[in-house]
Amino acid sequence: MAGEDFRKVTRPEVTPEAESPAERWGADVIVDLMHRYGLRFAALNPGASYRGLHDSIVNYGGNVPEMMLCQHEETAVQIAHGYAKASGKPMIAILHNLVGLLHANMAVYYAYIDRAPIFIVGATGPMDETKRRPRIDWIHTAQSQGAAIRDYTKWDYQPTVVDGVPEAFARAYSVMMTEPRGPVYMCYDAWLQEQKLEHEVPLPPAGFQTVPSRIGPDPQALARAAETLLQAQRPVILTEYAGREAQGFHDLVALAESLGAPVHDLNGRLNFPSCHPLNLSMDKSMFKDADVVLCIDVRDWEKPTTTLTSTTRELVSLTPQGCQWIDIGFGDLNISAWAMDYQRLLYADQRIVADTMVAVPELTRQLKQRVAADPALAERIAKRSAAVGRRHADLRATWAREALEDRNASPITLPRLASEVWEQIQDEDWVLTAGTLQDWTRKLWNFDQPHRHAGKSLGTATQFGISLGVALAHRDQGRLVVDMQPDGDLMFDAGAMWVAAKHKIPMLVVMYNNRAYFNDWEHQIRMAKKRGTPLDRAYIGMDLDDPPPDFASMARSMGWHAEGPIDKPGDIAGALKRAIEKVKAGQPALIDTLTQKR
Repeated sequence: MAGEDFRKVTRPEVTPEAESPAERWGADVIVDLMHRYGLRFAALNPGASYRGLHDSIVNYGGNVPEMMLCQHEETAVQIAHGYAKASGKPMIAILHNLVGLLHANMAVYYAYIDRAPIFIVGATGPMDETKRRPRIDWIHTAQSQGAAIRDYTKWDYQPTVVDGVPEAFARAYSVMMTEPRGPVYMCYDAWLQEQKLEHEVPLPPAGFQTVPSRIGPDPQALARAAETLLQAQRPVILTEYAGREAQGFHDLVALAESLGAPVHDLNGRLNFPSCHPLNLSMDKSMFKDADVVLCIDVRDWEKPTTTLTSTTRELVSLTPQGCQWIDIGFGDLNISAWAMDYQRLLYADQRIVADTMVAVPELTRQLKQRVAADPALAERIAKRSAAVGRRHADLRATWAREALEDRNASPITLPRLASEVWEQIQDEDWVLTAGTLQDWTRKLWNFDQPHRHAGKSLGTATQFGISLGVALAHRDQGRLVVDMQPDGDLMFDAGAMWVAAKHKIPMLVVMYNNRAYFNDWEHQIRMAKKRGTPLDRAYIGMDLDDPPPDFASMARSMGWHAEGPIDKPGDIAGALKRAIEKVKAGQPALIDTLTQKR
């Protein structure tokens, strides 16, 4: 606006109380809906396309949902992703018109394939050409803006008038929270947000059921599955997302115990206690003589049940000929015509489409009823359970012995690092965010409660942002949140450390710093061996060295307590103790540990 002078604008020493404006505006209706649906937090990077909504949240809404300022839209979506995984509740991420949306693309995709309910709010326009500012509103406006992410969101919509906002919001929330869950995108015209309200806009009725009931299994199909499982001699349970809610974790324990069957947890969520005698995760040998494999909410059935020769891409099945497969889950519901996250088709003998939160307890009830009436069956299951328990104990003992190998090596071995962290946190109410340190935390720690872990990391450039969201979800409970953080991942978005300090999200970051993108380095070693090219050139384009990033200095510059780099195992314990004290006092802390490549 001509004549405006913002040169002397400063941040006040004390934030004044919110004052609702005398008049109401279009964006106020959006805020009313955010309040109605209990959405507590909104992660964002600011932008003029939603300046009307921004003001409505801050003043009309009293900064509820609480704004969380991020340096990148990808971080905003990842925080909402981690929060949803850890809490089971959705969170808002606000993206500035099409440029903010395009910044967030990869994070939206990962939320989609990880089934994370995120309410993404976007803005565009004005669609009324007469209201567009020169240049900027034109280059930041798109036709059907949601098309940019339509292939990996559950639904998107752009209301054309303010009276259409409540219905679209209600539908978006319902679609997002209906299983299988996932992100939705609501785009709001900038001029719609900024116009005065000329009349009251009714919200959805108070008695409206916001999310429909769960999908139950076909009774006859479930009875047939129960019969097959009871006749099996060597059944195996394979699961990926059964523990997406806490009750699912406990329900799976009851199912496994009723059958005496080993469980292979793929760790999409924490589905089964790590120290339970029936847990044989990370041991593929159980599939070699399985006569029935029961998949409970599984997409990636192939990786645990095959062997892969990476160089030739040859797969060999581990399950014997004649092994029967039973698949209980969402099948091809919500399948994408674009992304191939649906994995290879499982030609299961029995396919039951159902929410496992409904199907598993009912299947367990049927199994227990039959076993209680058949002493011989009960004895067979008890013997099988004992045998699985012995195998579980052998595995844990083997891993404990392996963890002692090269224990005093420098750089630090991964099992030594996992052991040192466990020694300091085991008596706390702890949570592991994403990365599992090449599964050494799963092998050595005791994941005894469903909140201990939100599920495995997804890919480079995702872990730190998701970890912030997990830490936010547990902040009010005062839990000690631990992130075993790869160096290459943090380098994508090191500025996100500022978010934790700014918004007082205490967490302990322990660096898995091997100064490389070593997963890809390994691939180059395989190519060199296959092609006869020099192995000592495989590091080119892979190493994070010369100069090495100074993560501790970066963290301190953003308000963290930080120490390192540490390359001697004997120095880890003291650094961890000091860091944990800081985290308990509300300050995020980082310990930079130099590790072996694997």
